[in-house]
Amino acid sequence: MVSEEIRHKIMVLLENRPEMSQRELAQELNISLGKANYCIRALIRQGAVKAANFKNSKNRKAYMYVLTPLGIEQKASLAVKFLKIKMQEYDLLRREIEELRREADRHRAN
Repeated sequence: MVSEEIRHKIMVLLENRPEMSQRELAQELNISLGKANYCIRALIRQGAVKAANFKNSKNRKAYMYVLTPLGIEQKASLAVKFLKIKMQEYDLLRREIEELRREADRHRAN
């Protein structure tokens, strides 16, 4: 099972650099090459990504990974979901910081 966070990050990277190799993807996300391969295959099976062969500059076959319309829709949906989560985390953190400031001010006043 590919986590939504990894799926979103992969789709963002591939949208920006469709010629990115699985090795580069793995390095960028700090995951193993095997996990990158597994994730890409899962996205292809789901219909979110399409792989196309092309010849790269080193004269060997490589793949270009292109987001499908379904993939673009999923990426946008995940972005909205993560934005809501991050905003909630931000609000919680902001409240914690304010509470700590009040506590520190009380200790300084004493």
